[in-house]
Amino acid sequence: MNEPRPRTGLPTWLGGTLLVLLGFQVGLLWMQGSLLERQHGDLVAMRQDIQDLAESLDQLTGAYDGSEDGTARPSSAAPAGRRPLVRVRLQEQDKDSNVPKDIADQRQAERDALAKAREVQSRLSLEENARKAEEKARREAEGRRYRPLVWGGVIVALAALFLRSWLRNRG
Repeated sequence: MNEPRPRTGLPTWLGGTLLVLLGFQVGLLWMQGSLLERQHGDLVAMRQDIQDLAESLDQLTGAYDGSEDGTARPSSAAPAGRRPLVRVRLQEQDKDSNVPKDIADQRQAERDALAKAREVQSRLSLEENARKAEEKARREAEGRRYRPLVWGGVIVALAALFLRSWLRNRG
């Protein structure tokens, strides 16, 4: 006849429950990793945008050294990686100089540079938006590539648990 099985200290459902919980833990870790990777990509893109904006501002304003004779000339000692800060000194204005004409010329040059910068920025923003869209589509495709494997693994694990419990109850 059927003899009762000797009882161990642990319930029979504990092993299956632990496996399911471990499976869920692995799934959550995978999701967290994909979110962190996406966040890293966004931060890298933002950093690149900030660098591009800084470069365009440098091109817009131009880096000038102050000379002793009162004229401004472009600096040629700017390193490739980082641009040095340019200190501006107030210079005394000569009474015989044509200050209003210089100011008007400077303002016109600023307007021209600003218009040129806006034109370049609009072209760059279209190219940058296209690049960002391609990168986002690539990241999403990469994330979707593993989903069937994860769901397949979960289904196989659940089927194995049900098969194991059915075989135990049967035998």
